Amino acid sequence: MSGVSEQAPEAAPPSAAEREVVASEETAPREPPRAVIPRWVQLVLLPLALIALWAVAKAAGKVLVIFIVAALIALILNPAVAFVQRGRLPRGLSVLAVYLAFFLVLTGIGVLVANPISNQVASFSRDVPHLVRHANKSLADAQRTLNDDGVHVKFIKQGDTALQTLQDKLVKGSSSIVSSAGDLLTEVASASFDVLLVFVLSVYMLLYGQRIGALLRTYVPDGDGTPADDYPTLVQNAVARYVGGQLLFSLIMGTTAGLALYLFGVLGIFPAGSKYAVVFGVFYGLMELVPYIGPIVGAIPPVLVAFVNEPISALWVGLQQLEGHIVAPQIFGHTLRINPLLVIFALLLGLEVYGIVGALIALPILSVLRETAVYLKRHTTFESWDKPPPGLL
Repeated sequence: MSGVSEQAPEAAPPSAAEREVVASEETAPREPPRAVIPRWVQLVLLPLALIALWAVAKAAGKVLVIFIVAALIALILNPAVAFVQRGRLPRGLSVLAVYLAFFLVLTGIGVLVANPISNQVASFSRDVPHLVRHANKSLADAQRTLNDDGVHVKFIKQGDTALQTLQDKLVKGSSSIVSSAGDLLTEVASASFDVLLVFVLSVYMLLYGQRIGALLRTYVPDGDGTPADDYPTLVQNAVARYVGGQLLFSLIMGTTAGLALYLFGVLGIFPAGSKYAVVFGVFYGLMELVPYIGPIVGAIPPVLVAFVNEPISALWVGLQQLEGHIVAPQIFGHTLRINPLLVIFALLLGLEVYGIVGALIALPILSVLRETAVYLKRHTTFESWDKPPPGLL
């Protein structure tokens, strides 16, 4: 027995679960080392860069806004261009095809809604005298009731109402409007030039989109090589999430407003609602594209019509403002993964700095800044400011 060598037992082959774990570890992307930001950069370069960025933004003014709008449009259309380019179509022809499709879709939507909107607008213009007479009667009844109760107020006087006074003021102010027609034409020409410039810049940005993405990758820390950790892709997805959420929200709000007005008309709560449901619904949905102030502007026409028919009906229509100002920040906060307070702050800041255009671009910029901060937090680290041990000196 001593001359017979004992063989060691053979190891059991790995199970299927173990093989899957090993394969996943081998194929999983390895996270690159974090870029370390030295102390001198933290102390000197970063503050100076922020001050320089603020100074350039302040000096650029409208030029910066034009470039930002063009960049956002390019980011929105770039996925469509990339999809068309998969058919081995040159980049330039892909950009042309996407823009043609975009304008054709807008034209088709305009043709579909133009006829009902024009009919309802014509009906509304024919009903204006009736609405004015109804408003006069409502104001007279309210004044008579208050006078009988001992509250002496004067909403109207003989042959005069608030609406008629407004009409007279508009007629008297027509001369000033005519005198400022030259300024108006100048503003229209300037706005048209800005729109054309945005269009041209967005085309160039789409044509050189791949080069711009490669340039960005050279200046930001390296990702793990997957699309989920690619900075240009993350920025594009952030803008796409905002646009998708905004379009869906506008569609829902416009449809809801139109259906609500139609039901109010059928139920007798707002008699004119069913007659103007389409035009007011489309107008309300379009105004929802303008954040924060859009719900206010979009509800003005139906609220005014409801008020001159029956004042209590204006309350029913005005309740949609709660949805526009309370629900909207919650929805965009969830879509953009940003706190609703930051959403409201960004909208107010954009409105204060650049007006309506600032409010339009505030949330896309905020979403890009959010993705940038998350990416840099994941791939950079600050050099510690702790004092070195005395033994090293």
